[in-house]
Amino acid sequence: MKIPFGTISITDKAKMLVNEALESKKVSQGKFVREFEEKYAELVGSKEAVALSSGTDADILALAVLYDFGACRGDEVIIPSLSFVATGNAVLQAGFIPIFVDIERNTLNINPDKIEAAITDKTRAIMPVHLMGKPAQMDKINAIAKKHKLFVIEDAAEAHGAVYKGKNIGTWGDMAAYSLYVAHIITTIEGGVVVTDRPDFADVLRSLRSHGRFCKCNKCVMSTGAVTCSKRFKKGQDLRFFFERVGYSSKMNELEAAVGLGNLEIYDEILSKRRENLRYLFENFTQFAPLLNTITEEEYEEIGPHAFPVIVGERAGFTRDELVEYLKNKGIDSRNLFLSMPTQCPGFEFLGHKLGEFPEAEYVADNGFHIGIHQDIGVKECRYFLDSVKEFLKDNA
Repeated sequence: MKIPFGTISITDKAKMLVNEALESKKVSQGKFVREFEEKYAELVGSKEAVALSSGTDADILALAVLYDFGACRGDEVIIPSLSFVATGNAVLQAGFIPIFVDIERNTLNINPDKIEAAITDKTRAIMPVHLMGKPAQMDKINAIAKKHKLFVIEDAAEAHGAVYKGKNIGTWGDMAAYSLYVAHIITTIEGGVVVTDRPDFADVLRSLRSHGRFCKCNKCVMSTGAVTCSKRFKKGQDLRFFFERVGYSSKMNELEAAVGLGNLEIYDEILSKRRENLRYLFENFTQFAPLLNTITEEEYEEIGPHAFPVIVGERAGFTRDELVEYLKNKGIDSRNLFLSMPTQCPGFEFLGHKLGEFPEAEYVADNGFHIGIHQDIGVKECRYFLDSVKEFLKDNA
């Protein structure tokens, strides 16, 4: 049996819309992007959604919005030490300094009890990551942010469909950034989107994604920029070339939006299938503890069914790599869990962190992997994975 890590659903509607865009020759950002934004905002339960070219850009631009609201370059943003490297890269690319906080091994998410010790006079925001779709403890994080007057930006890259204490992930923070990469629950092949309830944030996001431009077209009207621009541009100046802020080139195009609209049409079906797979694995994986462990879904939450993580226990007589190789030979594809960015990613060495500073993140990085639970597999494939693990443990436990 072959179990690939990921898949993509491209519907007949998506193909029709792609062809329509190609026939019209209007393939840059346009009506399909705006329709996708409206439907995505409705899905999450937010007032605004701004579509972008990647999930990384979603993180970057959400952070860059803060310059319009008091932040300065070189200020600090608190993030978990364990995440896909895009989280740390985004903080740096937005012009901020990442301040890393260790995770909880049982949740894979930032340890909220360690956040306050990392706050300084230069801290402007906390960016929790809902890793593997597992909600971070947003009530505790928001309470800390309120106490210290900080912004909260959710990195919800993998958390489509996640719910925490009766409220959708993506609606807990000031903004939330999603990835729409090919392996994710909703995909536009490449792409990202930021959701927010603040129209002023959304206005700045629309400017930032188009080089910091001020314009009067459609939803790109800059309600925040208009006040300052009106005092500075010259009479008769072409506002299409008036740039109010340092911006980026991060627009989603019509072909990507078309694929996304097709995904939104079957979203409930995709989510239901993935949740069925995830919960089957949760129910049956406990037999392998404490040699192998995973996250749990608490009664007050719904995990976004992105993937199924596995962490090799400290008393296991085998390594993560040995198990992964065995599964590979059985046709089961997997990916290692992410690295501790500050201590295991060479690109962050200049920040001066040393191995051992983030023990929980480092342990997970060395001993964790995840498998796909996507809509093209089912209980049969999940059972095959469990049986394969059981066979491995017979010879290696």
